[in-house]
Amino acid sequence: MADARRAPLKDQTDIAGARVLIVEARFYDDIQDALLEGALAELKAAGAGHDVITVPGALEIPAAIAIAIDAAAANGKPYDAAIALGCVVRGDTIHFEIVSQESSRGLMDLAVSRKFPLGNGILTVNTEAQAWARARASELNKGGDAARAAIAMLRIKRRLAKA
Repeated sequence: MADARRAPLKDQTDIAGARVLIVEARFYDDIQDALLEGALAELKAAGAGHDVITVPGALEIPAAIAIAIDAAAANGKPYDAAIALGCVVRGDTIHFEIVSQESSRGLMDLAVSRKFPLGNGILTVNTEAQAWARARASELNKGGDAARAAIAMLRIKRRLAKA
């Protein structure tokens, strides 16, 4: 496995008090707990609040984010960013390719069309062992990475809005 290469991000634009939505697919509960733990630690460190919505699988994550963004805005409590967390393990059929590609495409379409800060923490792996290595905060911490990506994009959005 390649070593993680995380360049430190220098943008420290304040995001304290930001509202971040986490949508998680609870298909693999234990792996999901580890991903969520990593994401929550990053949000806490950044001073951001969060809500968590649980969906059945990775394919439902983009739609749930879109629904929640609209509902929160309509209620006068808009979300500032979102984090997608889930795990897709390769099986014997093409279902893996469909789920991994379509969930990623849905997230990218959502982030670009709505100009919305979003971190993609949906693991796409060959084995559960690979998922564990990526989910644990003591290893690759992909839940934390997804939160850092959402935070970085939110900082860019806020900084440029002031420019």
